[in-house]
Amino acid sequence: MATLKDALDKEMEEKKNKDFKQLVDDPQYTNIPKVGDIVKGKVITAGRSLIRLDLNGLAIGVVRGAELYESAAYSGLKHGDEIEATVVDLDNENGELELSFRAAGHRKAWDNVLALLKDGTIVDVKVKDANQGGLLLMYGTLAGFMPVSQLSPEHYPRVPGGDRARILEKLRSFIGQPLKVKAIDVDEKTNKLIFSEKAVWEEEKKSMLSAYKVGDLVDGVISALTDFGAFVKFGEVEGLIHISEIAWQRLDHPRDVLKVGDTVKAQIIQIDGSKIFLSRKRLLDDPWKKVAEKYKVGDTVKGKVLKVNPFGFFVELDEDIHGLVHVSSLGAEAPKDLSVFGKEGDEKEFEIITLEPGEHRLGLKFKK
Repeated sequence: MATLKDALDKEMEEKKNKDFKQLVDDPQYTNIPKVGDIVKGKVITAGRSLIRLDLNGLAIGVVRGAELYESAAYSGLKHGDEIEATVVDLDNENGELELSFRAAGHRKAWDNVLALLKDGTIVDVKVKDANQGGLLLMYGTLAGFMPVSQLSPEHYPRVPGGDRARILEKLRSFIGQPLKVKAIDVDEKTNKLIFSEKAVWEEEKKSMLSAYKVGDLVDGVISALTDFGAFVKFGEVEGLIHISEIAWQRLDHPRDVLKVGDTVKAQIIQIDGSKIFLSRKRLLDDPWKKVAEKYKVGDTVKGKVLKVNPFGFFVELDEDIHGLVHVSSLGAEAPKDLSVFGKEGDEKEFEIITLEPGEHRLGLKFKK
């Protein structure tokens, strides 16, 4: 038979279960933080070694040690200030939540750059260092990188010969400078944050670039020469004449016919994003159209050796027409050292063995 005590104990147990269920169902307690969550709290006390936060009455959290000292951005907090922090431990030795400003700042920083990527926002960054591949940048507390290819045309290192030491020297000149950039690749898992200055330049020049189309003729000034071509500035934009589009004859370097400051007329042959490609030679008469009037297969001609390569000799017949003595025409026992046949600057007699005006090719052999 149940006693009065048993009946009272049962009633108390039922009441406890009911109270616990009400507690669990209370919306105030359904969002109990987990490790890794970013939580908001109000400062209760702020000291040099410890900051204590009230997390909306749910719990008390503390920030201390390295999580406090390495977060200078959170200095100067006072009672009542609202701040975000990341949960790193649910129960420290005092039964409080262990929090981190550093982790919260890091998490918020990545959220910010993801928003930058999505919105295409232009931001200011500072150049921290440089290597041969590009610039190391700082955006707030995050380190990012900008490859050389993503520099604006104004800052791109146009170094003759592609000398790596001089390219690095040019890149290092940007250290400490602010740059306007866009985020173009963000991946927190791999800690990858790639910026582009060229994307900003493209956006700013978009309206100017839209004024040009393939086939247009432009007058410009040679702004730089490199091994691969000549840069031409016209209006507010700049284009490239590749070395193969400078002249009809073979060139060793653009400086053979051009120099910085020269005024040139060119034709736009391609537009690729912010890149404009030009041609100078297409506005010049093609000397190969009349080459058959001057030269025929079997003719003996005089020429000057311009360059010796492992595959043969480039020979100048006149100012416009150059030919090639291929190594295969030297005989089965051709020596490895081709200088025994001739060297740069030598004037010799040659026989024309092939002539292809449409392909701009003329084959020669040494006249015995």
